[in-house]
Amino acid sequence: MSISYPLDLPTSIGFAEIELRARNAVAISQSPFTFATQTHSYPGQMWEVSVTIPPVRKDLAAPWKAFLTALKGPTGTFLLGDPDYVSPRGSASVFPGNPTVTGQVGETISISGASRNKPGWLLAGDYIQIGTGGDATLHQVLQDVNTDNSGGASIDVWPAVRQVRSGSVTITSPKGVFRLKSNVSSWSINNSSAYGISFEAMEAIS
Repeated sequence: MSISYPLDLPTSIGFAEIELRARNAVAISQSPFTFATQTHSYPGQMWEVSVTIPPVRKDLAAPWKAFLTALKGPTGTFLLGDPDYVSPRGSASVFPGNPTVTGQVGETISISGASRNKPGWLLAGDYIQIGTGGDATLHQVLQDVNTDNSGGASIDVWPAVRQVRSGSVTITSPKGVFRLKSNVSSWSINNSSAYGISFEAMEAIS
């Protein structure tokens, strides 16, 4: 059976540490005489991530080894989200509704189908996922979100939506599509047969 991307992360062991980085394409110039600065913002915005799993014996390490090797360097893709935000902190965790994207302008998206009249439905720092499978994108909510009496809301997000989107908005276990940064996947083995596994990845942008 052929491998189908994006892959799901192995569940044999959780993370020891994960670092999420929000990378922006910004150029900055500074006067050598006055030190005054000018910034030039470009559309590029992407997630980067560093992942480390705890030292484990070979039976728990095996699914991670196979996962990394199956990605074939940056060729394959996988789904990843912030493990501390499986559920939103806002009232959407109790009253989710069925939100869908109805439009977007720059870094603001409009949704419908959320629970009605909910202040703090999402809170700044929560995440949402737009799309599914290989089309999924992960976005962080930048300001608290209140829904109106029809279940609509505007959400300021990062990264900006890169193309016209429609469809479901996932608020529980939101994920985006990532790929490895390196052509080489590696792991270490110590004299106690404990495996050390870590890797760097970046958002897969088409």
